[in-house]
Amino acid sequence: MEEHLTVGRVAEVAGVTVRTLHHYDEIGLVRPSARTASGYRAYSAGDVERLREVLVYRRLGFGLREIADLVGDPSIDAVGHLRRLRGLLLGQRDSADAMVAAIDGELEARATGMTLTLEQQLGMFGARLNDVIGDAYPVTRHTEPRIAEQVWAAVGDARTVLNVGAGTGAYEPPGREVVAVEPSAVMRAQRPAGAAPCVGAVAEQLPFADRCFDAAMAFSTVHHWRDPIAGLREMRRVAKRVVVFTFDASDFAWRRRFWLTRDYLPEVASLHADWSLSDLAEAIGARVEPVLIPWDCADGFFEAHWRRPEAYLDEHVRRAVSTWTRVGAKAEQRAVSDLRDDLASGRWSERNRELLGLDAAELGLRLLVA
Repeated sequence: MEEHLTVGRVAEVAGVTVRTLHHYDEIGLVRPSARTASGYRAYSAGDVERLREVLVYRRLGFGLREIADLVGDPSIDAVGHLRRLRGLLLGQRDSADAMVAAIDGELEARATGMTLTLEQQLGMFGARLNDVIGDAYPVTRHTEPRIAEQVWAAVGDARTVLNVGAGTGAYEPPGREVVAVEPSAVMRAQRPAGAAPCVGAVAEQLPFADRCFDAAMAFSTVHHWRDPIAGLREMRRVAKRVVVFTFDASDFAWRRRFWLTRDYLPEVASLHADWSLSDLAEAIGARVEPVLIPWDCADGFFEAHWRRPEAYLDEHVRRAVSTWTRVGAKAEQRAVSDLRDDLASGRWSERNRELLGLDAAELGLRLLVA
């Protein structure tokens, strides 16, 4: 005989009220489908499994309508739901770790007597890093069509595309069936109306079956992942083709070639010490293509303003780039101050005269295609 539980017992074990269970029943979210010997409605094993998913999503902050879509997704089985829930919980843990790191950063700043702007105080004491930079995205982060063309060419004729670490979806290819994955609720909330459906999950635990997408793409997000190698291998698992826009953080390709990291912000070198471009390419057997940055790049990522140095003095530009938050307030304030002085004195122009006549620059940005 199949095991089942009464409404009262489920409420007691799950830590919710009977009234909550009745509400879930009324709206069709979780309906007890079994009957006791006395004829009362009861929860079957399948009902309990669904309720468990609902309760975890609820405690992660999802609304009931969003939860209904998530648990009702016919393309995901019980194991898939568990994988997705695990990924969300890991993301929540990462958020807590990020907040601890932010508090440590503010304590360090206060100990040195540094005065933080109101925006810096909010940013450092905010939620996870992507949530901190997410609010600034609409101001400075837009699709750069010349880079998008190269990314979409690499995606090729793929009909179904998974966009991992999708953010607001700026580089999702048109005319395809796109599914997005984005762990930041702030980023998800800023996706425009009509954008591809977006799942709150992390790259390292993608809640999808093997080889279920024609292609998986990731744009300027690998450096945010807890384990980039694991994330890329997950992309390789779920898709037949993988396209990743990232950067080569080696001394020659980036740290020494890009004047901002070379002359003003050497702390960036320590942010990417755990992986190299060759590690990423080898993990998925990818070829590497250089990506040139046009001088008037529309997307305000870290290297975008290589010929427009005054842009880095703008608080909005910096807040939309995670690197500035990650190096800490002390390094940021020093770099901005030094850059401002060098622009005023003409020293920056003297150092970087060769850049002023270039239409595009090679600053270590790469496309991995596997």
